[in-house]
Amino acid sequence: MRHPSQRRAGIYLIACASLFSVTACADTPIKAQIETSQAAAQPNSSVMVDPVVIPRSFADWRADFRVEALAQGIDPQLFDRAFAGVTPDPDVIKADQSQPEFSRPVWAYLDSALSSQRVATGQRKLGEQRAQLARIEQRYGVDRHILAAIWGLESNFGQNMGNRQVIRSLATLAHEGRRPTFAHDQLLGAMDILQHRDIEPERMLGSWAGAMGQTQFIPTTYNQYAVDFDGDGRRDIWFSATDALASAAHYLQQSGWQSGQPWGQEVKLPDGFDYALADSSIRKPMQQWAELGITDAKGAPLAPGLNEQSAALLLPAGHRGPAFLVMNNFRTIMRYNNSSSYALAIGLLSERFQGGGKVVGSWPTSDRPLSRSERTELQTLLTQQGFEPGGIDGIIGANTRAAIRRVQQQLSWPADGYPTPELLEQLKRRQ
Repeated sequence: MRHPSQRRAGIYLIACASLFSVTACADTPIKAQIETSQAAAQPNSSVMVDPVVIPRSFADWRADFRVEALAQGIDPQLFDRAFAGVTPDPDVIKADQSQPEFSRPVWAYLDSALSSQRVATGQRKLGEQRAQLARIEQRYGVDRHILAAIWGLESNFGQNMGNRQVIRSLATLAHEGRRPTFAHDQLLGAMDILQHRDIEPERMLGSWAGAMGQTQFIPTTYNQYAVDFDGDGRRDIWFSATDALASAAHYLQQSGWQSGQPWGQEVKLPDGFDYALADSSIRKPMQQWAELGITDAKGAPLAPGLNEQSAALLLPAGHRGPAFLVMNNFRTIMRYNNSSSYALAIGLLSERFQGGGKVVGSWPTSDRPLSRSERTELQTLLTQQGFEPGGIDGIIGANTRAAIRRVQQQLSWPADGYPTPELLEQLKRRQ
């Protein structure tokens, strides 16, 4: 019989402890509430009074959740033990509601992700885990260097897994977070983990958002993909590096990893190149990219062995920065963490462990990235001027980049879809 959590688990993973990653989930942020009636009006009065809305207490929420969890098969004594002394965590709410105004540009993020200390530690860990990684690689077909890179970025090789009680964090978010439905489902998943006895409640620690262990799995992802690879009877992503690495490999395998294939490579674009082709939805065989004049980063022809591989062109800093052709495995890494900067860091870090991974192209370090409020303003102006960025949320996704390209093409600018202060000013002047 399938484990109860497997019926609920979707293919979803968050790496919140990394702090630099962006997560996305489509639940509507509705606080749990109950409404009480109030006298609408005095006799002979036509003025109506809105009903009073009273936030639901944590105790009431917990009581209802206990009924639901027990109906799902959770042991009553286990529930009471897991929730003993649990109160809402104000720091979790603060973290959930915070939206940093400024984010680091991709080159600054990569400088941190690819630090010499991280590379050296990763090389040492690869040596220490050589035998286990060989077995994992053979079983799941995922390159060991990719796994080590994920391990390094997600938890600094198990050193920074988060120190908050997962049950308390998720209960807080389910009660009054921005995405209560998502947190509620994760909390049920966490109770399933405890019911399975993979870990004791006191030792189930993670990030403020409930991401856990050396690979920062959320509970539903854990329930679907975590494996007991060291054979001790428990799927232990907290204290067993073997289980954590094998679980990450299982996730990537099930997400479409192609064994023996690269994630991508840095390339050089010819003069006069049509930057509008740098769109994640445009995928061409490597041979076709070569026919458009693209070479490797040093100007040599693209490797003929990859001619049939399909790839998309990535310009993480616009047309003035380095260019990359990214393949299927790059998209698979993005299923682990939906960020092209993260996936690029994983690919480059995996190569750094092997003595490569140096970016040849120059980053436009003089560029100023847009703040969150400026990105929101940009999307607002795009919407007002009919360019349809797909919403106003301050996140520069595929729809917003497509809208930017349409503006750039009208202006006869390089249509790379990259947001800049100059573009924002241009849109303001067109009002």
